Amino acid sequence: MRGLAGGGEAAAGGAAAGGGEKKGAVTFRGRPSRVLLLKNVVAPGEVDAELRGEVGSECSKYGEVVDVLVHELAAGATGAGGAPLAEEQRVRVFVKFSKPGAAMKAYIGLDGRYFGGRHIWVCFFKEADFDGRSLDPSPSEPK
Repeated sequence: MRGLAGGGEAAAGGAAAGGGEKKGAVTFRGRPSRVLLLKNVVAPGEVDAELRGEVGSECSKYGEVVDVLVHELAAGATGAGGAPLAEEQRVRVFVKFSKPGAAMKAYIGLDGRYFGGRHIWVCFFKEADFDGRSLDPSPSEPK
């Protein structure tokens, strides 16, 4: 992939500001669960056979990964308000951990990092929606 397994560089102002050290309190997007949603990992059309395994391998550094699912929305897909989704929102990578604590560690470690020149955005995702494969954007999803 584009540098996911090779570690990311810290983003100024993101969750990983200051040379990779975490500073201050973390404000989680979404209600903590065992499932994370990662956006902007790759661009639409760049999803490949290795992406799922690479994300799973990187996330296993934070705890046991139960499942990884890559959901790519078609061009012209719309969000909750009916507006077209931005490119960075069309590839949605879901990671389910065995424990909520592992998901929290991964959130802190991944949110705001850069991989392959892309700024990763992370939020918690409802476990029931993940298990039911309701993966499209919803009005209740954190922005």
